[in-house]
Amino acid sequence: MVSPINPMLKEPLPEKDSTAGIERPLALLKHIPEDPVPLLGLANHSIVSARQFSHEQIVQLCRLAAKHEAVPVQTRRPLVGKILISAFYEPSTRTRLSFESAWHRLGGDIMSITDPATTGIAKGESLFDVAEMLNNYGDLVVLRESSNDAIYEMLKALRIPIVNAGNGTDEHPTQALADIYTMFKWRPELMDEHVAEGHRAKIGVIGVPSRMRTVRSLLYLLSLFPRSFEEVVIFCGEDEVFAKNQRENLKELGLNLRVSTELNKELPNLDIVYINSIAWVGDSYEELGKEFKLSAASPLKKGAIVMHPLARGDELATDLDDTPHNWYFAQARSAVFIRMALLTCLVQLNW
Repeated sequence: MVSPINPMLKEPLPEKDSTAGIERPLALLKHIPEDPVPLLGLANHSIVSARQFSHEQIVQLCRLAAKHEAVPVQTRRPLVGKILISAFYEPSTRTRLSFESAWHRLGGDIMSITDPATTGIAKGESLFDVAEMLNNYGDLVVLRESSNDAIYEMLKALRIPIVNAGNGTDEHPTQALADIYTMFKWRPELMDEHVAEGHRAKIGVIGVPSRMRTVRSLLYLLSLFPRSFEEVVIFCGEDEVFAKNQRENLKELGLNLRVSTELNKELPNLDIVYINSIAWVGDSYEELGKEFKLSAASPLKKGAIVMHPLARGDELATDLDDTPHNWYFAQARSAVFIRMALLTCLVQLNW
C-alpha cells in the first residue's frame, strides 16, 4: 500500500527572507574598503575575550565574513589538512555546529568532544595535562566550559590557538562577533568612523551584564564603536546590574549607558533590541529578567530589529518570527560566516 503524500510536501518552498540572501552582506562588502593589515595580528593567537579586538580588526573581520557569505564560490579551502578539536563540555547547538560548519566549509577536519565524562578529565586529569596532549592532535581548539577559569588553565600548556566558545558567566567573544556582524549587515554605515547625528542607532539590551557572558562580550565590542551607537539602554531588574568597574570601564571607552526597567515605554525609541534570559552557573543555568518579554504586540519602533543569541524561552514570543523585526535567525546564520573569517585569520593567512 502506498502511503498518502503529506499535503505539506505539495506546498512550494517559502521564499528566502531578506536577511538570508546575499544582498545585505554584499552591501557591507562594497561599503568597506579591504585592508588585511589589521587581521595579521590575529594569526596564531588565542581568542579568549572580546577585549582583544581593535576597531579596525572588527571592521575587517566583518568585511571578510561578508565576502564568505555573499560570494561563497570565491571561498577557498585554506584549512585542508588542518584539524579542529571541538571540545564542548557544556550543552550547545548553534555555537558548536556553526564552528564545525565554518571549519568544514574551509576544508578542515574535525575531532569532537561533547562529554567530559568520555575524557581523562573524568579520571581526575588536569586541564593542563589535557592541553599538553591536544598540542599533538590538532591545529586549533574551540572550548566551551562551565568554569570561568578552565580556558586560562589550558592556555598555560597550549602551543596551538584556542578559541573561547563560552566560559561560565565570563565571556562569549565569538557570539559578540556574530551579534555585531548582524548589526552591521543591517546598517553598514554604522561601521563608518564618523556616523552623522541622527543616523546613530539606539540599542536596548535586555539582560544582566554582570552575569551574562553574551551581554558582557557584546558591550565590549559596542564600546569600540561609541560614535555609532547613540545610547545603550540596559533593561534589568536585578540589584547587581554591572560587575565591579564594568560600567565605569565601558563609559571611559565612550559607551553611553543607561539602566531602565520600563521596557514598553522605551521600545518605540529603540532601533535594536537585544534580548537574553539565560546565565550559565556551574553545570546549570538560571533564568534572569523574566519580567521582560517581547511579542508581536510589543510597541516596537517601525524598522527596529530584534536579536537574541538563542536558545529562547518565553521571553521571546514565536509570533515575532514572521515579522520584519526578526533578525535573531539571521544572527544565527551570521555566526557561521564570522567564525569562518576568524578561523581563517587564526590558522591561515592566505584568504
